[in-house]
Amino acid sequence: MQDDTHAIGSSRELTGRRVFVYFVAFFAVVFAANFVMFRAATSTFGGLETESAYKAGLAFKQELAAVRAQDGLKWQVNAHVERNAAGEATVSVDVRDQRGMPVSSLDVRASLLHPLMSRYDQPVVLSHAQPGRFVGNAPLAAGQWTLAIDIMRGDERVFRSRSRVVLK
Repeated sequence: MQDDTHAIGSSRELTGRRVFVYFVAFFAVVFAANFVMFRAATSTFGGLETESAYKAGLAFKQELAAVRAQDGLKWQVNAHVERNAAGEATVSVDVRDQRGMPVSSLDVRASLLHPLMSRYDQPVVLSHAQPGRFVGNAPLAAGQWTLAIDIMRGDERVFRSRSRVVLK
């Protein structure tokens, strides 16, 4: 009787060199997977709405007072975003008081904010078109955006609005 187990196993003999190669290959795969995941995590949306949650928390009482003051004005602020003939986004903002009269002596600032990547945010320079009406344009791709409006009287913000808009 001949022992065939030794003849079969000799070509697949487990040596120290083979264990070392398997060990290095295993960790190379783990490191490669970690690198891919790290790269994806750092190059995509970070999930932050505010740069410093701590500072936002400290300013909460001031923001709450500003919201109450804004509600007390009872202004009617209507904004409209559409694509013009040149393919740009046209933003128009109408500001009326509680009696429906145009509000003057204001500086209206608008931005179209990308919902995922802040590097795509577009400020919109608004100019006075009529009393209480402000209009501006911005080059913008189709999709969902957040329209942020700040109405200033001097250095004081008297109104703030954020709303989701869809550009086609």
